[in-house]
Amino acid sequence: MTEGRRGLAKAATLIALGNIASRALGLLRDTVIAGLFGASAGVSAFRTAEFVPRQFYDLLVGGMISSALVPVFSEYAEKDRRVLWQVASLILSLTVIVLGVVILLAELVAPQIAWLLGGSKLDLLLLTRLLRITTPAMLFLSLSGIITGLLYALKRFVFPAFTAAIFNASIVTVTLVGAWKFGRGIEVVALGLIVGSAAQVALQLPGLRGARLRFAFDFKHPVLRRIGRLYQPVILGLAVTLFQTSLDRRLANTTGESSLAWMQNATTLIQFPMGLVSVAISLAILPTLSRYAAQSLNLDDAAKADARFMDTLFSGLKVVLILIIPSTVALFILAEPIIALLFEHGAFTPFDTQQTALALRFYLLGLTFAAIDQPLIFAFYARQNTFTPAMVGIASVGIYLAAALSPMLFRSLEMTDLVLADSIKHLGHVTIMLWLIQRWGPLRGHGLGATTLKSVLAAGVMALILWRGKMWLPLLLPPSGLLSEVLLVGGLIVIGGGVYLAGIALLKVEEVELIKKRMKRKG
Repeated sequence: MTEGRRGLAKAATLIALGNIASRALGLLRDTVIAGLFGASAGVSAFRTAEFVPRQFYDLLVGGMISSALVPVFSEYAEKDRRVLWQVASLILSLTVIVLGVVILLAELVAPQIAWLLGGSKLDLLLLTRLLRITTPAMLFLSLSGIITGLLYALKRFVFPAFTAAIFNASIVTVTLVGAWKFGRGIEVVALGLIVGSAAQVALQLPGLRGARLRFAFDFKHPVLRRIGRLYQPVILGLAVTLFQTSLDRRLANTTGESSLAWMQNATTLIQFPMGLVSVAISLAILPTLSRYAAQSLNLDDAAKADARFMDTLFSGLKVVLILIIPSTVALFILAEPIIALLFEHGAFTPFDTQQTALALRFYLLGLTFAAIDQPLIFAFYARQNTFTPAMVGIASVGIYLAAALSPMLFRSLEMTDLVLADSIKHLGHVTIMLWLIQRWGPLRGHGLGATTLKSVLAAGVMALILWRGKMWLPLLLPPSGLLSEVLLVGGLIVIGGGVYLAGIALLKVEEVELIKKRMKRKG
């Protein structure tokens, strides 16, 4: 048991390090793109072009990794490695054949895809050219994802943990070399996407030592049908999400040539707390939730197991709230200085900073809902129920469409309408999910309301300090320059974090008290 826990801790640490490296390099990637190309129509065209391979990957492979591939691969890795190599060979071969055909067709109809996604305010010739560069990336992304699932099943975590990091690092490198050395335009970023996706595959090849993979044609193998059954609910939800995302991008392009670039930069900032708080905590509680879900199948232990399941879930939700509420407040108040520090260089103008901050603040209205939604989704996965989250996802897309399109009855659509609709979608999704989990036990009695209230109070005091500090601290710093921006943002984050931690300690937030008791025991 000790060795198992050590292995799990090691794997979790590797994945966490890879996640941090990926997000840091992803931020550097967007900073480089903003500095070289600003929030121009070219950047919006690239964001639209990269959408195609990314969404095909998410639809065909991305969602399949956790819901179907890893469970199936893990089973065969434990029982029979020979069958594992056969199954992996089949899936890889099928992926190459299917995506080869898809890529060929996409290259032929690239102008039509550009028209469908681009709207009236993008350069369709540029978008067509970028689509033809980026589309082959879907093959490399998909192969990389399948190999990742295979390596996870083999408990080889080192190489897949850093695939996203090498992807972002490749884009940064190719973009800088192409733009500065050869004076190329936005096409170099698209080329970086191809290089990055291929680098993901290359990085993981050493992890396949001992694997007996070959090109296989037995596409009637029963394991393919099994994977398909597991993945059906997930792919249905992803297909609807793909429709919503495609429509969102097309509508964004109708609101202005730079809208999509502003929205993407704001999304980059949102992804930091989502990835480092919500996703991380969801993954941490998933094994425990799964164990209690399995125990609840035993009628003698069902009530006790369900109670423990709910306690674990709400403990995770409380930790998410303690961390996500101050993150939301800090990003809301410090939007302009943070965006200026990260993006306002080169072609990225102060006006771009203001518009990105506007989009960010509307996204932040839904951040808390999106953050607590993730553990709820994982709770259903722990009970081997992928159907319910998929159906709720479809319903939330309907909420988004109603919120996004209703302003068009009275006036022309604006960027903020789309971002606000996204936040309303998250509110609707989490409301439905909370209503549904009541079947497992009552929502009251877990201290969620008290934790939320105390976190909001502490964050309110922090907000006041940050607001005043944003006005007074610049008077003590050099008038301009990168150093001044770093000191301003860094200083305010340190001050705000200290105020918030003191606040939740004084208010005796339950989770903080538990940490203090454990530290006293160790001392």
